[in-house]
Amino acid sequence: MANQGNCVSYALFVSWIVLLSSCKASFALTAEALALLKWKESLGNQSILQSWGLSLEDANSSNTNHCEWRGIMCNDAGSVTEINLAYTGLTGTLQFLDFSSFPNLLRLDLKVNQLTGTIPSNIGLLSKLQFLDLSTNSLNGTLPLSLANLTQVYELDVSRNNITGVLDPRLFPDGTGAAKTGLVSLKNLLFQTTGLGGRIPQEIGNLNYLSLLALDENHFYGPIPRSLGNLSELSILRLSGNLLSGNIPPNLGRLSKLTDLRLITNKLTGFVPPELGNLSSLTVLHLSENNFTGQLPQQVCQGGKLINFTAAFNNFSGPIPVSLKNCHNLYRVRLEHNHLTGALDQDFGVYPNLTYIDLSFNNFRGELSANWGECQNLTVMRIAGNMLSGKIAVEISQLNRLAVLDLSSNQISGEIPVQLRKLSKLLDLSLKDNRLSGQVPVEIGELSSLQFLDLSMNMLSGPIPYQIGDCTRLQLLGLGKNNLNGTIPYQIGNLVALQDLLDLSYNFLTGGIPSQLGKLTSLERLNLSCNNLSGSIPASLSSMWSLIDANFSYNNLEGPLPDSNIFRSFQPSAYSNNKDLCSGLVQGLRPCNAIPERKSDGNKKNRVVIVVAPIAGGLFLSLALVGVLGFLRRWRSRNMPKDRSKSSSREDPFSICYFNGRIAYEDIIKSTENFNDKYCIGEGGTGKVYKVEMSGSQMLAVKKLNYQSRDGEVERLRSFSNEVAALSELRHPFVKSLNHSIVRLFTRHADSHVKVFLIFILLLASAMGVRDLLESSRPHVTVKAMDDPWDGHYRTTTPPAVH
Repeated sequence: MANQGNCVSYALFVSWIVLLSSCKASFALTAEALALLKWKESLGNQSILQSWGLSLEDANSSNTNHCEWRGIMCNDAGSVTEINLAYTGLTGTLQFLDFSSFPNLLRLDLKVNQLTGTIPSNIGLLSKLQFLDLSTNSLNGTLPLSLANLTQVYELDVSRNNITGVLDPRLFPDGTGAAKTGLVSLKNLLFQTTGLGGRIPQEIGNLNYLSLLALDENHFYGPIPRSLGNLSELSILRLSGNLLSGNIPPNLGRLSKLTDLRLITNKLTGFVPPELGNLSSLTVLHLSENNFTGQLPQQVCQGGKLINFTAAFNNFSGPIPVSLKNCHNLYRVRLEHNHLTGALDQDFGVYPNLTYIDLSFNNFRGELSANWGECQNLTVMRIAGNMLSGKIAVEISQLNRLAVLDLSSNQISGEIPVQLRKLSKLLDLSLKDNRLSGQVPVEIGELSSLQFLDLSMNMLSGPIPYQIGDCTRLQLLGLGKNNLNGTIPYQIGNLVALQDLLDLSYNFLTGGIPSQLGKLTSLERLNLSCNNLSGSIPASLSSMWSLIDANFSYNNLEGPLPDSNIFRSFQPSAYSNNKDLCSGLVQGLRPCNAIPERKSDGNKKNRVVIVVAPIAGGLFLSLALVGVLGFLRRWRSRNMPKDRSKSSSREDPFSICYFNGRIAYEDIIKSTENFNDKYCIGEGGTGKVYKVEMSGSQMLAVKKLNYQSRDGEVERLRSFSNEVAALSELRHPFVKSLNHSIVRLFTRHADSHVKVFLIFILLLASAMGVRDLLESSRPHVTVKAMDDPWDGHYRTTTPPAVH
């Protein structure tokens, strides 16, 4: 009996213990559910929380089922361990979420929502929290210091919020081991694109387990902490888009596990430490947009794993890293805007995974070799502004994924390969400012996806192929500054997508302006200047309502301007030096109902004002070389054989009817022995004048501009063009007016600079005439005002003096 009573008592005791445990669990569940319901009530009616259906009146019930609510996960005991409402469009704040009610919470994931307000300081009560992601919201304020209590958090991400202030060093362990707070367990720390600033605290270097540190797109300044070299587990370091200065700490080269280093867009200076070549695991290295100098680390791809390498917009010099040649895994390379050297056909290898390469504006030489045709995945290839020579390898046509090919501003010669027709995905083709010759391939019309085509500033000849009108997606077409002839194909009017520019200037185009150009209603800039176009400007062009700039100067156009405010808004220089354009509303053009006045020296409105000064200028040194064209014409006709050989396949390129100023560059170089000073017969303010004896005993004087610098190029050309315009207006008893079709600028790209020559037919007059001309040339001449013959890019309202 006694034993039986003891057994009953023991059973009652166990039941009582179980009951107490059950009551305690029920109380805990109720506290968490109540906290969630209070937060839901503060957030308003949101569909994402519809499953949170328990009302406040039922909160004391033991039948709570909050573990089944959306975004809530519990452990076996029914306690909340995870709140995950990421990507749900949740709005509201965190102010009414009682973090103290969740003693077992391990994960809080609220990223990519529309939460506002500050991060509550009581978030530090989540003592067991391991994962906290509040990124991509609209939270503001500063980081609460209580985050230092989250000693078990391994990932903290508050990126893409409006968080401001500084990174308090107390958020991180002090390195002594004495403190019991600090984010000591952090593996991933992400504060990207916030308003945080100040210096990066050295204490971050005490995060022994840190694998990812992303502080890009903030306002951090000062040096990169040397203590980061202590982070032996670090694999990703992203500090781009800040205001960091100073040098890269060399001890970053000790981070053997580092695979991703990004320092783009800072104010870092000095040499890149060669120790970075020790990072054999490196796959991404971004150094662009800083102020680095010196050489790139030669062993940057020593491990052969590098796939993404950018060092653009710095002051790097010297050769490209030797390790890049065998870096076959590369898929993206950007080294543009530096001073790097090397041979394109020798220092680069074959990269089967390469999709993007930009080597523009460096000092690379060599040729575009056939090896590049083996980079089958290449979509963008930019090598503009270097010193490449040779021909375009036809193997480039094998790059069937190529969308952008920019080889502009080099010294590439030969013809444009017709095989480029195979590049069916090509969007942008820029070959401008080279030495390309031959005709524009008719096959260019097969590039139906093309949006930008720029072949300007070459030596292309022949007609413009009408097939170019099949490139109906073109937004820019540049064919200016070539030797193109024939008429403008009316099919260009089919390029209704043209928007940025249509440039056909500085060619030898003849005939009229096609009325079909009026269909280019989206075009903003049109340049037809410096050709031999005739007829009137078609009235249909008044439909080009998007035009903001146009140039028709230096042609043989006549008749009224289109009746449109657009054409009345252009500068008068846009119509200068034509046959007889008229308009009552454009300054410098006669009214269309007025009878044209007979031109004479007495009533012509001079565009050049001569001011006599006491010292003879360089301009009249050139005038001493200008032929008396009337006398020359009689002299040449008197000395020319009457029976010209019919077998001659070439007219005299310097006859008055034929002369166009574009003499073969090689002939001039040969005749002057590359402008040897022994042929120099004078020097002016803008260059030297050389005596040139061409084939057939033709005597010329060639004035060559002095090269200054890239920055002074535009001013240099403008000043020189003003001199040409002045010469074309001068009057002298032994000098007839020089028409712009007789004296022209001759430009060629050589040694990466633009060479400009002014060519005169050498004076062949009596000794008395020469002496009189020299006597009258002594006064100094200053050009005060004239129209600028250059296109709209070089126009100015106050042209500088010639001398």
